[in-house]
Amino acid sequence: MAASSGGTADSGGTTDTGGTSDADGDANTGGFADSGGTASWESWSPWDPAAVRSRVAELARRDPGCTRFGADQHRYRLAPPLPAAELHAFESLHGIELPGPYRDFLLRVANGGAGPQHGLFPLTGPSAYPGPPDDWAAEDVREHDRRPGALATPFRLTEAWRPRPGERFDPDALVAGTLAVAEAGCGEFVRLVVTGEQRGRVWFADLEVWPSLTPGPDFGAWYAAWLTDAPGRG
Repeated sequence: MAASSGGTADSGGTTDTGGTSDADGDANTGGFADSGGTASWESWSPWDPAAVRSRVAELARRDPGCTRFGADQHRYRLAPPLPAAELHAFESLHGIELPGPYRDFLLRVANGGAGPQHGLFPLTGPSAYPGPPDDWAAEDVREHDRRPGALATPFRLTEAWRPRPGERFDPDALVAGTLAVAEAGCGEFVRLVVTGEQRGRVWFADLEVWPSLTPGPDFGAWYAAWLTDAPGRG
């Protein structure tokens, strides 16, 4: 998706993320200092909605052409927080309780939008951004994750996985207990473990092109690292 005319995410130069800005147009970063792509989740736990939205507004100001990977899709826009009733209904329907950092993010900050890769999927409702060209596949994956019993089944892996040559595998069984929270493109998804020993951790799952499942950090650290990695840093 091409950037809007004039090279800005919105006609005013930044997306509306609920952040504040100084008189000269510089966004208030809310205390998020760039740290070369690393961040301590504990340093701003629990989520400070105003600080997160201010930081996203700052990222949008620094990347008016939305050239950072995935920014042409989410365009630094955050959805409104998820109503508590909708979250509780989702958890009740699937027999789970979502991991704390992710749950709090949905309730306090946003139900999807700006974030790592092509942005965060909403927990409920359709994606708030057009998505990559194969976005139809992402919607199918999101729907499939929500089939009866899938999220309540414990995720069984504890270390990186790749199939042996000629090995056949069941993709559904491999990702049971996980929820796709973002798409990286080319069939790769970022999955949050919601049930099992790895609960709260994100895993990077490619079960189409080069089948593999690779563990990552917990959700809070993963999102915080994106917030503190300034566009153009490389």
